[in-house]
Amino acid sequence: MPHACIGVDVIVGFPGETDEHFLETYKFLSDLDISYLHVFTYSERDNTEAAHFDGVVPSAVRAKRSKMLRGLSVKKRRAFYESQLGTLRTVLFEDDFKEGYIYGFTENYVKVKAPWNPELVNTLHSVRLTNIDEDGSVRLEFVDAEALA
Repeated sequence: MPHACIGVDVIVGFPGETDEHFLETYKFLSDLDISYLHVFTYSERDNTEAAHFDGVVPSAVRAKRSKMLRGLSVKKRRAFYESQLGTLRTVLFEDDFKEGYIYGFTENYVKVKAPWNPELVNTLHSVRLTNIDEDGSVRLEFVDAEALA
């Protein structure tokens, strides 16, 4: 599936993670052909070996690194979404109503939005991806006749 939206889970701030390790990871992820990051900030858990490891990364450093990776994720997702504009896709609309819009995902995991219509919930429709909205969702135009009725 050449146009798949590929995400990567990343844990930041694990004990022993130095500034050098983090920057190496950041560069690796930046260069990787992926669409977004799902960033987790390490936190100690009772009854785990890692809770006793040396090299604890201070909370403020963990937060800063998480913010940097989330920023990278926003850039990567935007670039992926931009590469999808103008393409024809199939969308499954969800029962997700926010501020007058319904949201859904294409078969390659692009988040889209359209004006709220309760008849779209849990239905598939052919669409053309047109532009990226302020909230990062992709706008669309319907290309199947039943959605236009």
